[in-house]
Amino acid sequence: MKRNILKSFIIPLSLSGLMAISSCENYLEVENPSTLSQDAIFNSVGYTESAITGIYNMLPGDDGYGSRISTLFPNGSDDFKLGGDFDPISRSGIAHFEVGAGYTDLQNPFLQLYRGIERANICIKYIPLSSLYTSGTPAQQTTMRRFLGEALTLRAQFYYELIRNWGDVPAQFEPSADMPDLYLPKANQDEIYDRLLADLATASELVPWRGESGSPTTRVTKGAVKGLRARIALARGGYALRRESKIVERRANYKEFYQIARDEAWAVIQSKQHALNPSFENVFRSLHGNGVTDATYEHVWQVGAFGGNARTDTKLGYGNGPRIAEASTYGRANGLVEAVPTYFYEFDSIGDSRRDVTLAYFQVDTKANNDNKLLTTPLLMREGKFRKYWTNIAGTNQTLGINWPLIRYADVLLMFAEAENELNGPTAAAKAALEEVRKRAFIDQYENRMPATPSNKDDFFRAIVQERYLEFGGEGVRKYDLIRWNLLEARILEVRADLRAMMDGTGRYANVPQYVFYKPTPLLGPNASARQEMLDFNLFGGNVTKVMYEPSSITTAPDGYTRISWRTSITEAHITGPTRGFASQFKKNHSELFPIFNGIISQNYRLTQDYGY
Repeated sequence: MKRNILKSFIIPLSLSGLMAISSCENYLEVENPSTLSQDAIFNSVGYTESAITGIYNMLPGDDGYGSRISTLFPNGSDDFKLGGDFDPISRSGIAHFEVGAGYTDLQNPFLQLYRGIERANICIKYIPLSSLYTSGTPAQQTTMRRFLGEALTLRAQFYYELIRNWGDVPAQFEPSADMPDLYLPKANQDEIYDRLLADLATASELVPWRGESGSPTTRVTKGAVKGLRARIALARGGYALRRESKIVERRANYKEFYQIARDEAWAVIQSKQHALNPSFENVFRSLHGNGVTDATYEHVWQVGAFGGNARTDTKLGYGNGPRIAEASTYGRANGLVEAVPTYFYEFDSIGDSRRDVTLAYFQVDTKANNDNKLLTTPLLMREGKFRKYWTNIAGTNQTLGINWPLIRYADVLLMFAEAENELNGPTAAAKAALEEVRKRAFIDQYENRMPATPSNKDDFFRAIVQERYLEFGGEGVRKYDLIRWNLLEARILEVRADLRAMMDGTGRYANVPQYVFYKPTPLLGPNASARQEMLDFNLFGGNVTKVMYEPSSITTAPDGYTRISWRTSITEAHITGPTRGFASQFKKNHSELFPIFNGIISQNYRLTQDYGY
């Protein structure tokens, strides 16, 4: 069983004085108090811990990082997207960058994030008023201080998620019961970010390092606080769609925030509390509850999943990951998140160990057919970091106990390298941070295959952009990176051009085959590495490192082989088609943010839709 705070403290929320609001209720409605007074709750370490657990419980579930926030909201980018033709009131509206304000899955995540904020606000108010906090034993005071730091950090995470998806949002930093007016207008995102950065500076002094507490990485430690503060500082210093100017822009003082990001990331690096896992694949296997550990604590912070239900578990590995037939040994997995076809060719064909972990270009057949792996077209490649068959759960289960990675040490290294480069150029420290991530990816091939590290600022920035592309595919990072760099529109145009070149077999795609021929091959299963799984595939002409990178004049399947359209699967409709084309509805200075769900707007007369929605 995975060790995390959520599993350790499953206590009815009535004990914490924090009752959940149903999804159809106003997100500003005051939560019902329990029969225990706030004084009784926050003068008990146990009850206070229950209250903190109530905040953590707003991270997972279908409407949190268990599904909507992790696998729907981020997946309109140049790594992965949601499948389907454009429909503004379905998940495909996200992938095509024109989701409608009537799309129902915009509602509940918004509400859940504000429920988390309300629970945090209650703890942040009452913990410092507690006698345990002000005059308890040293151990009690240390524990209560830690609880306060956790609440501040969780509130910051909830607000960060709201801002990066909706821009300016209502900002409430007090319990609803203390508010004279709950009909709040939108607040400027810069002001909210400034408050969060100050809160996280405070939280950093309140919570221990991982090694001091022995806590699992599902619980906030100092590394998580500093990593989140670095991430928010880069967002504050980056580009964003502004409500006042109606354009994507960044503030003149942006370097102040890059300095914060640089210093916080450097502090985590210097702490030696976290390090890269030697195996890129095991970073993700360790999320699956299957006995694989993250011994170096690369996961600085992750969302814990438990309970096998839609509230506290996740659908990772079911809603994303490779598609698996229901009648297989492992049970059905839908695999709704699809890779952009050109993403496959961004990885070094031989040296980069990340490709076959990140991309699943196969699906699993039925048990009657020996759980054979069947080759997909490049249009139907799926995420590979979350796989149902890596868990110990089979059958019809959709909730698989797979944790969601919030902050990895690789991200800390690359945030440091990016901020250091922006402030001081590619110093030796910035280069070392970038190369540390790259060397892990290339394992023993880095001397022969790893790209040279640039020595000028602009080229180094481009290297960071590319490295983050390869490192974090499918982890809900890329779209928001492109927005804060003001590169989203440029990348959409580049991907369309690359898709055309791949379709035509020109330029860098001149050696991509029109067709690939394969035989159904038994899945090696959970004991085989992702690279072994793909090298084992029975492809006509050799293994994947050869066949996918060499042109072929063969158009008819050899005896016993099945033909798959590879390059020829891409058509003009996938490039510029009005409903199927890549990011077909994107409009700059509009599509960078979501609309607020109509029902939420109608509940608060001070809320406006904005951004052209």
